[in-house]
Amino acid sequence: MNAVLSSFRDADELARESLRLVTTPEPLVCIRDLRVAFDDGLVEVPVLHGVDMDIRRGEALGIVGESGCGKSVTWLAVLGLLGRRARVSGSMHLAGEPVHGLSGDALARIRGKRIAMIFQDPSSALNPVLRVGRQLTEALALHRGLQGAAARAEALRLLERVHIPSAKQRLDAYPHELSGGMNQRVMIAMALAGEPDLLVADEPTTALDATIQAQILELLTEIRNDTGMAMVLISHDLGVIAEVCERVMVMYAGRMVEQAESRRLFSHPQHPYTQGLLAALPDLARPPVRLSAIAGSVPEPRRMPAGCGFGPRCERFQPSCGLVTPVPLEVASRHHVACLQVAA
Repeated sequence: MNAVLSSFRDADELARESLRLVTTPEPLVCIRDLRVAFDDGLVEVPVLHGVDMDIRRGEALGIVGESGCGKSVTWLAVLGLLGRRARVSGSMHLAGEPVHGLSGDALARIRGKRIAMIFQDPSSALNPVLRVGRQLTEALALHRGLQGAAARAEALRLLERVHIPSAKQRLDAYPHELSGGMNQRVMIAMALAGEPDLLVADEPTTALDATIQAQILELLTEIRNDTGMAMVLISHDLGVIAEVCERVMVMYAGRMVEQAESRRLFSHPQHPYTQGLLAALPDLARPPVRLSAIAGSVPEPRRMPAGCGFGPRCERFQPSCGLVTPVPLEVASRHHVACLQVAA
């Protein structure tokens, strides 16, 4: 736990930087009552149950939770990438303009240009039969209208911007000729090609070793500070979130269960699920002890328990928890928790 809290060594400086970047009180992104269900041909299976989210200009929001909690689905829904079997409802606004319900062409102009997304496995996101430079120049042509020598010069600048050594030679390389860390840097360069307002990084360091992971996180923070873009970092790694983000949202079974500024959440977690996630972290400042784990697993969407979705795994479960689905309530300034026992 102390190891996570130590990640706030520059918290005051980070907060001041965030305030400098926030130029307007209006959220850059405003999501209300976002719901997603998948049609399996027989019934519609809900996977998101009314997610609310605001992202301010220039800030970094971390979204954490186990696999299957809805972290990635949330942003795939916003960008219209879930496919025809998905049923998406709710309101989504980008800089005050509605996103949900836009035509395919209108959404395509937002993807990459206004909101860019990078994924955990760059080798599957990059085209294996096209050279890196070709893929970058195609992105530049699509989002900024650059062609020919101008596009290649900008592609080179982007590779240098993400600290790829021998960038000129790497333009003519294929993805399989680069390491995982290099390919992730290429993906970040492609995300920057559209000069987005928001970068969504979905587990961007999961497939990388610890040293490269730290370098990628440092690069993302550097770029955000230089450009003023907002960032959403999706991760199951609380240490990563503590290092990079000013605010944290904890998701469980398709719902937001806790949200607060990072320092507050890591020092005063309120929801039993958040407490369980933090209790599973090693404390490097103390003698080794057996780590605690949260019993059970995230429920399947088809078999959601009544009331609180975390109820069957919760040590504080009471009969009322199985009757009522908790809604987020503010327990402190900008600290919201969806738990009947906390609210009580």
